[in-house]
Amino acid sequence: MSAVSIGRRPVGPGHPCFLIAEAGVNHNGDLALARELVDAAAEAGADAIKFQTFRADRVASSRAPKADYQLKVTDADESQVEMLRRLELSPAAHRELQAHSGSRGILFLSTPFDEQSADLLEELGVPIFKIGSGELTNRPFLEHVAAKGRPIILSTGMSYLSEVDEAVRTLTTAGCTELVLLHCVSDYPADPRHCNLRAMRTLEAAFQVPVGFSDHTPGVEVALAAAALGACVIEKHLTLDRSLAGPDHRASLEPAELRALVTGVRTVERSLGDGIKRPAPSELGNRMLVRRSLTAAVDVAAGEVLEARMLRALRPASGIAPTFVDQVVGRRVRRPLAAGQLIAWTDLE
Repeated sequence: MSAVSIGRRPVGPGHPCFLIAEAGVNHNGDLALARELVDAAAEAGADAIKFQTFRADRVASSRAPKADYQLKVTDADESQVEMLRRLELSPAAHRELQAHSGSRGILFLSTPFDEQSADLLEELGVPIFKIGSGELTNRPFLEHVAAKGRPIILSTGMSYLSEVDEAVRTLTTAGCTELVLLHCVSDYPADPRHCNLRAMRTLEAAFQVPVGFSDHTPGVEVALAAAALGACVIEKHLTLDRSLAGPDHRASLEPAELRALVTGVRTVERSLGDGIKRPAPSELGNRMLVRRSLTAAVDVAAGEVLEARMLRALRPASGIAPTFVDQVVGRRVRRPLAAGQLIAWTDLE
């Protein structure tokens, strides 16, 4: 399995997990708030900040209803397309956010939802395209993005494996040669019981590409579990305040939580190791201290034959290991042994 390049970062097994702070539409259409989200992501140590690029009229019809989770946190009398219009970012805003991200040392990404938006991101030179779960069956759009020849991250929420297979075939046939698949549960917030993180392994086995997790659960626990299972990319929504009005704030982390996630993922990565079972360097000094040796349980006279009842395993491990007890029982001792004395091979005939 080959790594995928995101900017200068190789992403795949054996490389650090690529952490995306999903600003999405949590800027609420306010460029100043969007800049603050960039700052928060950079300060937390995320690898990338990601927004969403769309024109509302190219995404939803006037009759498209809102999702239940959107109805709970936005005006119920407002249509989906009206809500989306409020959340659009202009091309100029994209350029400003990209420049600001660069100045903060964090990679600028965005998810396009229509062909023209993908073209804008291509003009901006984004190093990788992220395609959301809702577009997995949008074949013309997949072909349009894949034809640009850049790496692609594809979220797979709401999908069966057969649908992912068809989407992957579409992308690769249209020109995509570097692909990352993200397992995802498209609910906001998602219930951890529905996350089925082992599906990441299924995707990896089926398609032999780097896999990761787009996480919409509350908190950081599920994302950390994904890292432990080998996620190469983790995407998590970011907000400055979960109480803000807007469709995605409730399913987002606040800045301090994102910092905790970044720290936690890096700790998990360091803990995974190479899989070879051997003592850790820090354990070597403890082997002698906490393992045991065979000792005399009672006073033993010279010439006596050792029986099992005469032996006791005690610390430290500087004598005969208890694993050799069968080679000790039945042997005659050359010299007297005091109760509690470690037995050496030279003590035995």
